[in-house]
Amino acid sequence: MASVTEADWTGVREAFQRKLTEARTFVEDTERTALAAGTVGSLALLATFVGFIVTSPLTVVAFLTFLLAVGYGWLRHQATTAHALTLTMTVSTLLILGLITVFIFAEAWPVFEYATVEVYGVGVPGLGLFTGTVWDPVTTEQFSLVPMIHGTVVVTLIATLVAGPLGVAAALFISEVAPPTVRELVKPGVEILAGIPSIVYGFIGFTILSPWASDQFELVGQGTYLFVGIVVGLMSLPTVVSVAEDALNSVPESMKSGSLALGTTDWQTMSSITLPAAFSGVSAAVLLGVGRAIGETMAATVMLRNSPALPDPIYNVFYGYETLTSLIAARYGNAHGLQFNALFAAGVVLFVTVLFLSVGSQLIEKRMRRKLGGGDR
Repeated sequence: MASVTEADWTGVREAFQRKLTEARTFVEDTERTALAAGTVGSLALLATFVGFIVTSPLTVVAFLTFLLAVGYGWLRHQATTAHALTLTMTVSTLLILGLITVFIFAEAWPVFEYATVEVYGVGVPGLGLFTGTVWDPVTTEQFSLVPMIHGTVVVTLIATLVAGPLGVAAALFISEVAPPTVRELVKPGVEILAGIPSIVYGFIGFTILSPWASDQFELVGQGTYLFVGIVVGLMSLPTVVSVAEDALNSVPESMKSGSLALGTTDWQTMSSITLPAAFSGVSAAVLLGVGRAIGETMAATVMLRNSPALPDPIYNVFYGYETLTSLIAARYGNAHGLQFNALFAAGVVLFVTVLFLSVGSQLIEKRMRRKLGGGDR
């Protein structure tokens, strides 16, 4: 491991001094009334956060003070206030997200401690949540998340198989094939689908698809992973179509025209030029759709049996029991003690999974922009 040299420390000190000089210059060049308004507004916003956390009745006073400071600054020093306000909102957003993350992990920690399993003499907190197969918080106080993780994985895979090919095909049609008139009609229609509440999709699946599946496949009761995955995949379609279509449109027109000039057909150009060039963006679109499928709650809760069990055999998709999201939605109302903490542990699993998918999609999109923009890889 490389050691920190004196040159490194010198560079850090110089950077710090530059930032300090910039801050002093800003303070000297800014009017005192603008600085006062900014300081009062920042302190008032901080007091609002603290008051909200401790549930103080004076929170509204701090918030009104913040609004008055911002209003005065906007009227007298609009440019400075706009910069300060955007910075404040950014910091506030990061702070709120950070507090939510800390709260989720803090609430889940007791059950992680309870489910500690020793591996070669070393205790691993939370390992018991992923090694057993029984969820029985009442009699045996077992909190295995394996059945719900299995249900989430199965539903997500089916949803991806539905949303991935259909979404990419629809994006290709809108971007490369459809006439302008059809494109102007189809694209808003696809985006409208994203505004339909998930409970509506779940209700349609519960009242139409589930009874039909029970009759056709002679199932005992309703609820199958197969049709839940199909419904969730259809819900994810607008996300995949929109992001993939933007990625396809970002491919330079010169690349497509050059391919057509060489005598290729439209399909050959789409399959050999457009799709490979936009592959990173299309992959990001599918990943975002997968993230939507993993986090879907209401459709899964309405259509599944809400029973924490593994199907027999384990690849049987014609019976659907429970996912991580349906577990939280169905049980948070009457949960207490370690069961309540176990629901937060399920939230931690969902949070970490979707976080990795989101970061992955952002990295893929960034790579696509560098590739098409001609930057360094």
